[in-house]
Amino acid sequence: MAEEKDDIEITEEVGGGKSKKMIIIIAVVVLALIGAGAAMFLGGDEAATDEATEAAAPVKQAAIYFTVEKPLVVNFKDQSQGAVRYLQVKLKVMARDQATIDAFNLHTPAIQHNLLMLLLGQKYDELSTTAGTKALQQQTLATINKVLKAEKHQGELEAVYFTSLIMQ
Repeated sequence: MAEEKDDIEITEEVGGGKSKKMIIIIAVVVLALIGAGAAMFLGGDEAATDEATEAAAPVKQAAIYFTVEKPLVVNFKDQSQGAVRYLQVKLKVMARDQATIDAFNLHTPAIQHNLLMLLLGQKYDELSTTAGTKALQQQTLATINKVLKAEKHQGELEAVYFTSLIMQ
């Protein structure tokens, strides 16, 4: 048995193969440039803005906590259901610089007075809710910062924490 082989001749055009490769390479480069341009146009501004924000954002200093030793005790101005009600609050304050803590300590009598006036105006039924307690916390912070500002202190407290809140 004889095997037959078909001879297939492959011929390349001398100039045609190189021109096809060049067209493909040019097309890939053009697509890459278009993709890079689109990425810079769409996402480049955000990356630049994020980098600028990170560079411009000041580094936060460590928190400094100060404990108010004596609790604030007041009776509610508007009693709930005719019963005499009292409120006792223990505080800690937080700032990012020692000068603000020192100013808080220096002006404690004025701060305590303003806080007692604030607490006296509270209502028992409102403070029984989480929302009422959080509102009081924000009002306490604002009151303290207002006193510090009135005393010409540049810094302010960042937070007030109730370490004890007793209502009877």
